[in-house]
Amino acid sequence: MEEQQEPISALLSEFGTRLNEIEEKQRLVKDRILLIGENLVSTKEDYDRQILDFKKQINELTLDIKNMKQLNKRIINELENFARKTELEIFTRQMKIFQPLEFARVKDVRAIVQEELLKLIKK
Repeated sequence: MEEQQEPISALLSEFGTRLNEIEEKQRLVKDRILLIGENLVSTKEDYDRQILDFKKQINELTLDIKNMKQLNKRIINELENFARKTELEIFTRQMKIFQPLEFARVKDVRAIVQEELLKLIKK
């Protein structure tokens, strides 16, 4: 009977060993799955943060673009108030013709006339 128990106990011990190996492999797989799950969660959180940052940047850029459009509209509206090059050329020609710096004020003319009269009287 002992002879029959030896092969059975050998089979049972081998079965126990294999069962332990399978349980160890199962624990390793479970640990790996947990680690992969943690990595997945942290990666998702990182992506969520990045998406929020991108949304903030997009909102800031859209505000900047709106401000630039408004500024461009103001500049375009103000451009109508400026003189054109041809208008300035016409104005400079007219100024050269009239030479306003050579016009004398009434005061100046009176002073010149008095000087000349004094010169005549002295002679």
